[in-house]
Amino acid sequence: MHDTRVNWGERAESAVARYHGGETRDADQRQLTQLGNAAWAAGLSLLMDGRQGESREWLRRAAERYRDSWQDAPPGSWGRPIAAMKALLLVGDDASAAADWALEAGAADAESPIGRYAGALALLVLGEDDGARALASTLRDRDDFPRPVADALHALAASDRTAYGVAVGAVLESFEQRPDFLEDVPVADTVLVLQLLAARRDLASELPASPLLP
Repeated sequence: MHDTRVNWGERAESAVARYHGGETRDADQRQLTQLGNAAWAAGLSLLMDGRQGESREWLRRAAERYRDSWQDAPPGSWGRPIAAMKALLLVGDDASAAADWALEAGAADAESPIGRYAGALALLVLGEDDGARALASTLRDRDDFPRPVADALHALAASDRTAYGVAVGAVLESFEQRPDFLEDVPVADTVLVLQLLAARRDLASELPASPLLP
């Protein structure tokens, strides 16, 4: 179980320092991804600290660095468009360009579950719910993808309020049981993104208070 005693201001300062330190290194695809991760950590930490304006600045920067890193990225680097879509959704920006990027790169036809996740998320961002439902259904019975996330994606695409409420609650519970987080930032970012997509469809669920949510 994660430690819930987080000083979000200090966590943000640390992430910002990592970002600026990384700017001095050669900007190959790996370094650009690390910059994206640091900016992502800063943005989430600032969001949790109630500093929305600064959070938006860093999350936008994260999306930019992930996009910059794509050109020379190894095949199957689906975490980058996923993170870019998430960052832009959290900011409240139009994430359709990031969604198009994922789909044009072949996410919807990927064999890997993370690729299909990118595709389903992109289709939901674009409002193509029939395609998202079909793609999410291929993730629901896999041993190598979290069933609650697949169920939540499917329920959103199907406009199934009851199923969505159960699934997003299970996603939050899985985050609360997780020992490790990207960049050591304990935030249930997937839950936040699912709730934003749900709100567009008037499906957002009331969730219990959690140290992993703002």
